[in-house]
Amino acid sequence: MNDPVNGPVAPGVTDATARRFEVLLGREQVSGRLPTVVAGVVRDGSLVWSGSVSGTGAETGPDVQYRIGSITKPLVAVAVLQLRDEGLLDLADPLSRHLPGVPYAERTLRELLGHSSGMHSEPPGSWWERSPGVSFDQLVAALDDSVSGTGPAFAPGVTFHYSNTAYALLGEVVARLRGRSWWDVVSERVLQPLGMTRTSYLPEAPHATGLSVHHYAGTLTDEPSHDAGAMAPAGQVWSTVTDLGRYAAFLLRGHDDVLSRTTLDEMATPQSASRAAALGSAHGVGFQLVRGGSGMLVGHTGSMPGFVAGIFVDPVRRTGAVVVCNATTGLRASGFPVDLLETLEASEGTVPVPWTPVDSLPPAVEEVLGVWHWGNTAYDFSWDGRHLQVAKPGAAAAHRFLPQDDGTFLGTAGYHHGEVLHVVRAADGSAISHLVCETFVYTRVPYDRAAPIPGGHPGR
Repeated sequence: MNDPVNGPVAPGVTDATARRFEVLLGREQVSGRLPTVVAGVVRDGSLVWSGSVSGTGAETGPDVQYRIGSITKPLVAVAVLQLRDEGLLDLADPLSRHLPGVPYAERTLRELLGHSSGMHSEPPGSWWERSPGVSFDQLVAALDDSVSGTGPAFAPGVTFHYSNTAYALLGEVVARLRGRSWWDVVSERVLQPLGMTRTSYLPEAPHATGLSVHHYAGTLTDEPSHDAGAMAPAGQVWSTVTDLGRYAAFLLRGHDDVLSRTTLDEMATPQSASRAAALGSAHGVGFQLVRGGSGMLVGHTGSMPGFVAGIFVDPVRRTGAVVVCNATTGLRASGFPVDLLETLEASEGTVPVPWTPVDSLPPAVEEVLGVWHWGNTAYDFSWDGRHLQVAKPGAAAAHRFLPQDDGTFLGTAGYHHGEVLHVVRAADGSAISHLVCETFVYTRVPYDRAAPIPGGHPGR
C-alpha cells in the first residue's frame, strides 16, 4: 500500500506492541484525568499505530482535531528557515531589519527562534491565551517598555527564556517578506506539500472541545477558544494525530518541497538552555530538544486552554510519537511520547540501515586514508561513504569531516566541528606532508621532523 504523499506505508506494530501502547495510553488517561486523549507512533515515515481513550463518550480518534498550541511555533520556524534558505533573510539579522520600529529591535532572528532573546514570556495585558486576539499594531504598542513600565526579562543571549511574544514577531516577519499572512504561507508552503489536510487555523468538525478538570470534584468546565490574533503564531493551530504523524515523518527525513534534512538537522542544533533544565533539555532553531531514545529527541510540546499536545521524533531510530488531549493540564506532553518511543524500541527494535560497500572513492579522500598521528597518538582516518571519520584504533569516531570542493574537509562532529582540515603537500607537490586543522597537525609518523610541530619537536 502507498501513501500519496509519503510513499510506501510501513506495516503496523505487532498485537503485543499495540497492547503495550494501549496500556500506556490508558494509564496516562487515568493518571492525568484526561477527558479524551489520542496518540500515535511513527516508524520509517508512516503512522504505524494510533489509539484513543474517551472518558466522556465524546467522539475521538486520529482524525479528530485538537488544538496543538505551541506546536504552531515549529511551523512558523520552518517558514522562517525557508526564507533563509532562499536568501531572503539571515538568522543573524536584527529584528529591526524586517520590522522597523518594533521593540526589541536589536534582538536577532536566531535569538527569537531559540528563545534566547531575553524577551518576556507573554505580552503585557490580559492573558492572551484566554482573551480575544488583538492586531499586530496593538501588540507592538503594548510591548513598548515606556507603556508597560517593565524592561526585558534578560539581556539577549544570557539564557534560555521561553517567549510566546517572540513568535508573534517572527510570524509577522514571515508575513511581510512573503506579502501575505503567516498562516497562508504555512498552509501553502508547509501543510499542503506534506498532505496535512486536517490542520487548520480555526477548528473544523469533527473537533474536540477544550475542557478543564476541577482539582477536587473531577467535574468539567468548558475553556474559551479565541482567535489569538497577532499572537496566533505562538499557538493558534488545530490538527489531528494523523496529520501530526505526517509532520513527524517530515521531521525525520525532510521534504524536497518544504525543507531539506540538512536544514532540519541545523534546526535541531542546541541554541540555548537554562540551569534549571541541567542537561535534560535545550532549544534549537524552533524545536525543543529532550534527552531520550538514541540520545536526543526533536519536537515540541503545546498547550492552550483546554488542550495539551506533544510531538517528538528520534532521527537515528527513524521513529516518532504524537499525543493530543482536551484538558488544560494532566498530560505529560514530552514524557508520554518518550514512553511510547522507548516501548517501541524495547518491543520492536529499530532495524539498522544495511551497510553497503563504497562504490566510488573520491581521490581527495583516498590519499588521506590510513594512520595519522597527532604527536605520538595514532588515529585511523577512514571513509564511510559520506564522511571522513577520525578515531583512535578500536574506538568510536572522535571527529568527522565532510569533503569540500576545494580539497579541504569541513568538520561536522567532534572537537573539530566547524573547523577546516587542510591537506599540506611537500614542496614539490608530489605527496602529502601533513594535515592541519587549526593548530592541530597530523603526520604519518609520530612527530614527523619534516612537518611543523607546534612547540617544536621533542628531543631537539
